[in-house]
Order: sequence, then structure tokens, then C-alpha cells
Amino acid sequence: MLYTESIKGNTNFKKMYYRAKFKIGFFTVIYIKSNRLKNAELGVTVSKKVGNAVIRNRIRRIILSAYRKIEQVEDFRGYSFIIVARKSCCGVKMWDIFGEIRRNLAFLKRSVCFKKNQQQAD
Repeated sequence: MLYTESIKGNTNFKKMYYRAKFKIGFFTVIYIKSNRLKNAELGVTVSKKVGNAVIRNRIRRIILSAYRKIEQVEDFRGYSFIIVARKSCCGVKMWDIFGEIRRNLAFLKRSVCFKKNQQQAD
């Protein structure tokens, strides 16, 4: 990934879950928060409820490759993301997940940018 580091550690995930904006889709839930770093941060979570280990790793690879494709077009530096796979992700093609992640990331980025610009104006 070009400018993206991975989020590691339970405390970092918990902070994102409680403080970040989120968008619920059919296949994924995406949390986004602005950070003060020069790079973006990404965390991917797939619960044990989703399937066996092979299916969970496949979904994780699909989500990471979708993010890589989106990152080539859009600039996500200065944001932290967590993408949580839902149970409906099982057996879905990559392009379905790709489309949902792209739409939800664009929507959330606009809302966080709007909030950030509004706070700077005050």
C-alpha cells in the first residue's frame, strides 16, 4: 500500500470504535477518523462468526486488494480506517465488496472533511 500503515493493538482498535464516524453497508462496516499523521492507517477485522480460517483470510485479502485499488485513485493520507467484514461477506465476489468500500469511503471522507473544515472556520 502506498501511504498506508496497519493499525495494530487492541487499544488502537477500541479508540477507533468509540471515537470514529462509521458507515454500515451490506458487506462491511467502515470506521474513519482523521489523524495527524502524514500516512493513512488501516485495520481490517473479520470475526470468527464469518466462517472458517480459509474464508476469513480470503475476505481479508479481498478487502486489502480493494483498498489498494481505491488508494491508487484517492488520497487517504491523514485518515485512519477500520474495515469490519460482516457475515454477508461469505461467498461474495471481489467487485461487490470493492464497490461498497469505494462508496462508503468516499461518503465518510466527505463527512469527516466537512467536519474538519467547519471546526477550522470556527
